[in-house]
Amino acid sequence: MTAEPSGGDAARAPHKLLGPAEIRDLAEMLGVNPTKKLGQNFVIDGNTVRRIVRVASVAAGDTVVEVGPGLGSLTLGILEAGASVVAVEIDDRLAEQLPLTVELMQPGAPLTVIRGDALRIDALPGDPTRLVANLPYNVSVPVLLYLLENFGSIRAGVVMVQAEVGERLAAAPGSKIYGSPSVKVAWYGDFRTAGKVSRQVFWPVPNVDSILIAFERRATPLESEELRLATFALVDAAFQQRRKMLRQSLSAVLGDSAAASALMQSAGIDPTTRGEQLTVHDFLAVARVWMDSQTA
Repeated sequence: MTAEPSGGDAARAPHKLLGPAEIRDLAEMLGVNPTKKLGQNFVIDGNTVRRIVRVASVAAGDTVVEVGPGLGSLTLGILEAGASVVAVEIDDRLAEQLPLTVELMQPGAPLTVIRGDALRIDALPGDPTRLVANLPYNVSVPVLLYLLENFGSIRAGVVMVQAEVGERLAAAPGSKIYGSPSVKVAWYGDFRTAGKVSRQVFWPVPNVDSILIAFERRATPLESEELRLATFALVDAAFQQRRKMLRQSLSAVLGDSAAASALMQSAGIDPTTRGEQLTVHDFLAVARVWMDSQTA
């Protein structure tokens, strides 16, 4: 894993962004054939890029982490706003080309490229405060959760994901699409949908709809790391068997059905409810009682 920095820190006037012709020319030059395996769908519309940057409230002086920058469409839009970008790219060809593209179109723009898997990085230079990314759709939720868990400097951001996934992330308790990802992101902060994105702004055109998800992290962590892990274990168990009552779905984690019922009642939660009815605070309440019972 290597980092490749380039300099400059001043806010800049609007620049020309990458369009369809430039994207295809770059891909052809690099021998890049967008693949489903890497979730590669490149944004070819400058208006969409600027819309994402605007929704993310990127401002001059911000340090932004971008995962999966690809050929640089969104990267250039973020830099145009005067922010510094730390781009994490798993494809060596794309990682090598990105600084060259940026230097050609926005000379001196502050970019650092990290070559590697976003699910394995252990450091981000500059302590980015925002995440702005067109996340690879096949790993969008794991990447988002990994970054939130491991990089507390990230306070807010906007990610573009598959519409079905995004709506699940922002879902409220009680809805049919509310699930494990909904609860887990709620641990970190407030997530909301911020507008759909046309399939036609991508190359190649995906066979799924896309959506923007905006988030803001809580001012202080909800609880300790130990309690987060316990809460997430309960969440996973609850939604692996989402149609069952919680006293049944949590029995494997909490001991048995009777033990699960007792712990839930102590936490003020009805054991006959289902996971989709509980907020992250409800799951946390059960986790607290569970942890206390281990040390009693």
